[in-house]
Order: sequence, then C-alpha cells, then structure tokens
Amino acid sequence: MKINENSEFTLDLKTIALIIGFVISLSATYFTLMAEVEIAKTLPEMPISEKEFELKDKLIRASILSTQEDVKEIKEDMKYLRNKMDNVN
Repeated sequence: MKINENSEFTLDLKTIALIIGFVISLSATYFTLMAEVEIAKTLPEMPISEKEFELKDKLIRASILSTQEDVKEIKEDMKYLRNKMDNVN
C-alpha cells in the first residue's frame, strides 16, 4: 500500500466524535491536575511531631536489630552447610 497525495482517508462521524471527546477529556484532566498541583504548592508543610519522629526511629532501630539477628542465623547456617559439604568430600 502506497500513501501519496491522491490517497484517501475517511473517518465516520462517530470516530471523529470519539477523538474529539478523548482530546477534551485528556486536556480537562491535565488542567485539573495542574491546578491541584499549584494549590498543593501553596499549602504549608506538615510538621513532623516529636512523638512521630520517636516512633519512626524506634521502628527503624527494631528493624535493623531484627535484620542483624537474621544475618547471624544465616551465617550460622552457612557454616553448618560448609562443614557438611567438607565432610561429604
């Protein structure tokens, strides 16, 4: 199929209406989103309370300790498996 200046391209009215509706919907969504972003820029930042910071800090520290214990268990398992493999050979 060759396309040149004599080629014909037809669209029915239903397809044209769908395309126009899609473009209008997309642009309305874009401008609504941009307006909400501008509003959000003017809002004050939410301060983090001292209690919230303390709770998050405790949670992070507990996660680190838990991870350290898991690593120790994995290392012990690796030593056991190495010894077992050495005994097999």
